[in-house]
This record gives sequence, structure tokens and C-alpha cells, in this order.
Amino acid sequence: MSEVPDRNLALELVRVTESAATFASQWIGRGDKIAADQAAVDAMRLMLDTVTMRGVVVIGEGEKDEAPMLFNGEEVGDGAGAEVDVAVDPLEGTRLTALGMPNAISVIAVSQRGTMFFPGAALYMNKIAVGAEAADAIDIDATPTENLERVAEAKHCGVNDLTVVVLERDRHDDLIAELRAAGARVNLIRDGDVAPAIAAAQPGTGVDLLMGIGGTPEGVISAAAIKCLGGAMQGKLWPRNDDERQRLAVEGYDISRVLTSDELVQGDDAFVAATGVTSGALLRGVRVVGDRVETESIVMRSRSGTFRRIVASHPLTKIQSLMKGAR
Repeated sequence: MSEVPDRNLALELVRVTESAATFASQWIGRGDKIAADQAAVDAMRLMLDTVTMRGVVVIGEGEKDEAPMLFNGEEVGDGAGAEVDVAVDPLEGTRLTALGMPNAISVIAVSQRGTMFFPGAALYMNKIAVGAEAADAIDIDATPTENLERVAEAKHCGVNDLTVVVLERDRHDDLIAELRAAGARVNLIRDGDVAPAIAAAQPGTGVDLLMGIGGTPEGVISAAAIKCLGGAMQGKLWPRNDDERQRLAVEGYDISRVLTSDELVQGDDAFVAATGVTSGALLRGVRVVGDRVETESIVMRSRSGTFRRIVASHPLTKIQSLMKGAR
């Protein structure tokens, strides 16, 4: 096992997501998700090279929608410090940003080298995530109704008191129907399930569970965050077709295997930072206040269980200068 990452890495990572979120924010509501993603990628790559770590991108983003990306295997960091695995989503919610909709964030997760699950050909994963109160109650192989009943019992409430976040996709029609029939409230989201997974693991957010099929990269990042927060997540790889199923079999993956958050991100040295791009239940988005740009971020570390919420104010002129230099 490689050198343990220093705790100060957590605050360095916030600078990375702040930069990516700020650059992406110039494209809010402009209808161009590729330009928004490219701005976030460029800013994140620029700041990653200043972070004290020897990182390798294990979970990159972009392949499934042909967006610009920090690619798998890319080396990041300044070449000093601990060897780490890096999972990135420079702009989680590209379409949300382009349409000016809530809950777009920039997020990064880091853990010791060799501890992050690499999903191979699997771009999607079936997931269920909850907070600490119901960590022992969930079972991804059980029915949605059974999971609702178990979580309600663990949280000492009724099923009709629970709110479940689900991506609005045709593949979830049966899931949504069953959740509603059981009495739960269903909060449908257009894109971006990292922020709702984190929200499900936190009290006071109004989110009790995340359920359904979403991106595998987002699943690994969510697992890192949930390890920090003390909640629980389970996932199963979800091949989209026979070709993908065959590729996974050749690569040695068992699609029936239940992957817990501890299997998706091993060990006790995970770090996660996220900054809001557009405002949502988890974070306030980037906003200009006078001659300054304000960001809101969260940063967490699994070993200590520390969770910080950071509001930062950046001089607008310096941000604009950095944006010009990056073009």
C-alpha cells in the first residue's frame, strides 16, 4: 500500500472544484453542454497540476456522451506527495448547466493508490444509497417496496414520510410506479445523481434514498462520499446490451455481485470535494456579488469523518483573467 495522503489534501481539492465550477458557470443557461464541460475540464486540469499528490485518473468522465474529459490513466498532481487514485466529474450535470437547471456540481474524489474500483466496460450501475440511520437496512436485491419498509423502520417513520430521488428515465418507469404505489414521495431528477446520493447520506436535506440506474463513474464518486459521511451504498453493474455484457464477462466481472461502498472505494483514506455550479438541495451555485464571485463547497475525509462546508469569495477580475488565460 502506498503512502497515506496527508489530511491537508482535502482543502487543496476544494480549490480544484471551485475553479472548475467557476469556469463552468459562465455557460449556465447558454444551451451548450459541451462548452460548459470543456470549461470545467480545462479549469480542473489546470488546478490539479498544482495539488501535492502523484495522482492517476482511475474514473474519468465523458466517454458515454463523447464529451471532453480527463481520461483514464492520465497523471495529475505536481509529482510530489502520496500516490493516489483520482475520480473526477468536472461538471456533474452538463445538461443541467446548459439549461440553467438546479443541482449541477463539480466533484472530485481521491483515495490511496489501488483502492478505487475500476468498472471496465460498465458505464452504468444500479444503485441504492442511504444515510447512517438506515445503513444496515438496504438490500439492492430486495424489492423497492421492501427497501422502503426497511428504511422507514430504521428511521422510525412511515413509508409515506420517505422521499426517494430517481433519475427521470424510461428504464425507471416500473421503479417509479412501485415507489409511488408503496406510498413514498418520488423526486425525479433530469441528470446528475452524485449530489442526491450525498444528500441522501446527510440529515436535513429532505432526501432519504437514491435509487435506480445511473453512471458507474458517479457511483464510485458517490461511494467515496458516503464512506466519509457514514451512510451506505450498494451497486450492481448494469450492462446496456449483450455486447457490453460479454465484454464484462471476458474482463472477469460478475454482474450479479453486489458492490458495497467499501468495495467501490477501499480503505479509510478517501477525500471528496464538491462545489455547486447551479443551486440545488446540496449546494448553492456560483454567483457574482458585486466585484466578487462566491462559491459554496463541501469537503470530507473518511478517516476523520470530518465534513466541512466552505463559502469562498473570489475577486472577479482575477477570475476573468484566469478564464482569458485558459482560452
